[in-house]
Amino acid sequence: MCGIAGIMFKNGRTDHETGVALIDMLDGCQHRGPDSTGFALYGEELESELKLRFLVGEDAGADESVTLIKAALESHNAEIVEDERVGNTYQALVTYDGDLRDFAYAMEHAAPDAKVISIGQSLDIIKDVGGAHDVDDRFDVHNFKGSHGLGHVRLATESDVRPESAHPFWATGFSDVAIVHNGQITNYWKMRRRLEQRGFEFRTDNDSELVAVYLAEKMANGVPLREALKTSIEDLDGTFSFLVSTKDEIGYAKDNLAAKPMVMYENDDLIAIASEEVSLNRLFPGHALDTKEPTPGSYETWSKST
Repeated sequence: MCGIAGIMFKNGRTDHETGVALIDMLDGCQHRGPDSTGFALYGEELESELKLRFLVGEDAGADESVTLIKAALESHNAEIVEDERVGNTYQALVTYDGDLRDFAYAMEHAAPDAKVISIGQSLDIIKDVGGAHDVDDRFDVHNFKGSHGLGHVRLATESDVRPESAHPFWATGFSDVAIVHNGQITNYWKMRRRLEQRGFEFRTDNDSELVAVYLAEKMANGVPLREALKTSIEDLDGTFSFLVSTKDEIGYAKDNLAAKPMVMYENDDLIAIASEEVSLNRLFPGHALDTKEPTPGSYETWSKST
């Protein structure tokens, strides 16, 4: 059992208190996943720079990992504009104009004890063990302003309680694609082998990473996100409800059995989706909301205005 949440402000501005909104939504469903919490945050889009965030830990080896990452960035002609260590992560803003997929895979191998958790022009993923307020205390998520984002609370059932096992998952090798997922993909290894045969790499055995790469690969080949979500229901076996975001869109898909809960609220200003209605109520305390539950086998997307 896990909890998912997503919100997009429709006017396309990047000054909304997206961090606060997602903290409130996840706090409302924290009982669904007390082990770890994560956020995929979309802010102002950079024109010629990329944001990278690595998990490096907080022990003595973290300094060595950062040194190796910096050397790898330099060797791939990625110039550091600014960087910082925050908690157990290292974040770098770089200029880079080469092939993103090759660059991403190279960064994954930059340091043996470091893991890339996001790369994007607007995306930044923050995730760690503990609840929404615990992660906020470490990373000041409440200060984040942006246009949209995803959140996840996790109950560990098939892997350890570690930051790298937390959601959201970035679509490794693709800029600005993130996913949060509640459920299980039963044909995971079959789908993964198909993608690996086409040269794609995976960093975990988590089926959520598979869904992210599956969708991103289709979009990279010109398939609109909405159509990719449609085919995901046909291609992925299991019970699932997931949310996906790009730098411009947010969307959802539910399997044909609809065993995993999802509820949504939409008005002229925003679209908000979560596992439970209590998360949506946190956005509008004291108000009766006209919510609806997506039907089995359904999917939809929303785009921010520009």
